[in-house]
Amino acid sequence: QVQLVESGGGLVQVGGSLRLSCATSGSSFSTYAMGWFRQAPGKEREFVAYISRSGARTYYGDSVKGRFTISRDNAKNTVYLQMNSLKPEDTAVFYCAARESDLYNNVWAMSRGSYGYWGQGTQVTVSS
Repeated sequence: QVQLVESGGGLVQVGGSLRLSCATSGSSFSTYAMGWFRQAPGKEREFVAYISRSGARTYYGDSVKGRFTISRDNAKNTVYLQMNSLKPEDTAVFYCAARESDLYNNVWAMSRGSYGYWGQGTQVTVSS
């Protein structure tokens, strides 16, 4: 099955930027629809962003819309999450997730059950 490895997390100041990466490997089917989720201590895992296999369709969670951008480079089997204007409430473990077919509405995209594969997570901490 596919393996997902997140990277790029770290400590950043309020208002700063960070770019996360999610590399996929280990599968003959290399182009997946991808999502980003995050989980802060004591909170539910929250939908952040979705991108279709081609990159043409994206969805964002309300809390990150206008600040975060999801993108992909299929030649590198990698999906990115560019995070700008970071806030303390963005502090969380960020997870990438994959599924084999595209989704066509945000309700499906934001459901954890839509994704069959998950990475191990990368910590993002936003502080002043």
